[in-house]
Amino acid sequence: MKNFNISDYRTADYPIDEMFLNRWSPRSFSEQEVDEETLMTVFEASRWAPSAMNKQPWRFIIARTEEDRKKFHSFIMDGNLAWCTKVPAFALVISDTEAGGSHDFDTGSAWGYLALQAMKKGLITHAMGGFYKDKAREVLNIPEQYAIHAVIALGYQDEKEKLVDKLKERELPSDRRPLTETIMEGEFRA
Repeated sequence: MKNFNISDYRTADYPIDEMFLNRWSPRSFSEQEVDEETLMTVFEASRWAPSAMNKQPWRFIIARTEEDRKKFHSFIMDGNLAWCTKVPAFALVISDTEAGGSHDFDTGSAWGYLALQAMKKGLITHAMGGFYKDKAREVLNIPEQYAIHAVIALGYQDEKEKLVDKLKERELPSDRRPLTETIMEGEFRA
């Protein structure tokens, strides 16, 4: 549903696959349901993410029925509820802390794989940190050994005009800082 040229907003400093530039986090979701095969294909990609000692600590609690989505709405903060009530599928990303010290790092890789596969399947994703973790733990019966990371909205993109005015302005891909500000050679430099 994008009505812009991605290169007007994002350019890479070095040649990379365009899928990395095309993946961004829209907020305007269609209510169109995501079929089983498409949804499971997205999670299948996350399954193949690298993990320390192959422990695969990531887990996803998904919500795709109206009843389950309402459970998720109960712990999502108002700022995100302003745009995500039409989202057809959610996933809460958690990781098993007993898998070792890199459980959260490895889980981040699984999220990245999921996001890219979703984009390749014509879906959009938007990861949210704006939710109440304690309430999510309670509502979804998550044991203490699992760290709670993010709520992911999954679905098909809709027109930005369906968003409230203050969100319409933000419905564009964001750029990234230059690579020279990310990489430090030899030692830390501020």
